[in-house]
Amino acid sequence: MAQDKPVTLAAVSGAVGVTGEVRLKLFGEGIAQLKQYKSFNGGTLNLTKIREDNKGGAVARFAEVTDRNAAEALRSTVLTIPRSSLPALGEGEYYHADLIGLAAESDTGEALGIVKDVANYGATDLIEIERPGGKLFLVPMIAAAVPEWDDKRLVVSADFADT
Repeated sequence: MAQDKPVTLAAVSGAVGVTGEVRLKLFGEGIAQLKQYKSFNGGTLNLTKIREDNKGGAVARFAEVTDRNAAEALRSTVLTIPRSSLPALGEGEYYHADLIGLAAESDTGEALGIVKDVANYGATDLIEIERPGGKLFLVPMIAAAVPEWDDKRLVVSADFADT
């Protein structure tokens, strides 16, 4: 897998108060995961404090941000860490970031397109594949639909491939 590929854990959605705190929209496993890391975006943002905002997000303070204007300037900034900083995975596990950008092909060898996104609406992850020409289709990330994947390709059962 691309070990230095940046992985997004959160995004700044705005300023909180006048002392430089920012509101974060969290991705992944939430605030518990984010607390494990202190440095983001190649060391340009260093976390000094974080708390839940009781709305599914968080409020954070970075050493480099000391007033509301600096906090507002960070709006829409994503917080990334290197892929190599994430914990090792067990058999059959994956990070969404590792799947996005992979070539998708059917188990009969047909090129299907590129993995554009991974979504989850409650039941299981759904792999969004973009065909040449821009048409999108979804495949559930279950063994019957995706029998194998690695760091170069994702194989989709022909029964699940949108043709």
